Amino acid sequence: MKLQVQAEPFDLGAESNAFAAGVLGAGAVVTFTGLVRDNGGALAAMEIEHYPGMTEKAIAAMMDQAMVRWSLADALVIHRYGRLAGGEAIMMVATASRHRADAFAAAEFLMDYLKSRAPFWKKELSADGAEWVAARDEDEAALGRW
Repeated sequence: MKLQVQAEPFDLGAESNAFAAGVLGAGAVVTFTGLVRDNGGALAAMEIEHYPGMTEKAIAAMMDQAMVRWSLADALVIHRYGRLAGGEAIMMVATASRHRADAFAAAEFLMDYLKSRAPFWKKELSADGAEWVAARDEDEAALGRW
């Protein structure tokens, strides 16, 4: 299990390849990458804040749950913070398991919890000013299936 919370960009291809190369006995690897939505060109940037230590502890607990619940061979979460431009990668989730259904379910579980429960605070910056991103009802509702 590997967790990275970082300001630096990551190389999706290199991370995916390294993750897949490191899993033994897995029949499936699922990856997902979240990007900064540009909202039709109005977004100047997104600023993401977090509390070091608290953020990693919360995400690691989510990952531990996924590892046990879906008998994962491995899991990876990378989440960025700082100032990001539209189209930049914010986060990546990778899961590996013996069967694809478990890898997909675990990846969705991690994505839903990262979106709604990981302690990150996001602010969208545009020509009109800055606005904190509020929790969305759809994201909260997605947690109900887990």
